[in-house]
Amino acid sequence: MNVRFETSHGDFTVELYAAEAPETVENFLRYVDERHFDGTVFHRVIPGFVIQGGGLTADLEQKPTREPIRNEADNGLKNKRGTLSMARTNDPHSATSQFFVNLADNDFLDRKSGQDGYAVFGRIVDGMPVIDEIAAVKTARRKGHDDVPVEDVAVVSARRIDQA
Repeated sequence: MNVRFETSHGDFTVELYAAEAPETVENFLRYVDERHFDGTVFHRVIPGFVIQGGGLTADLEQKPTREPIRNEADNGLKNKRGTLSMARTNDPHSATSQFFVNLADNDFLDRKSGQDGYAVFGRIVDGMPVIDEIAAVKTARRKGHDDVPVEDVAVVSARRIDQA
């Protein structure tokens, strides 16, 4: 299953790993189908690390979410450049709608002994230059958040697309 994101900086396509992360992919697709991501922004941009979005409006207000899901970081997938993972708090089972795209191989985010890790559930299959363009935007501190793009990087839409 693929999802196409249309953003203010261009489009990118995500391939989802339903076999490896079934609960995470099901959760993500519910948010896609409910059009939850439409009108959100990438609110955290750290070059060489991640871009994060999926939960905040342009006013940096949190959109309502469903209950958190179980962390599936034990699925064998690694936080490599171009993969998507679920964002969460220090509670490993706190992910709801926010996700991030790895801009580098972030092995320290993988599950290992004594570390819960972050669940990889997809990867960018088209539009990585758009991701890199987003990663290069100017950021600042805004409304208590660090690394926020000075000019909004908005998600116009996120929709399932057929795999031809």
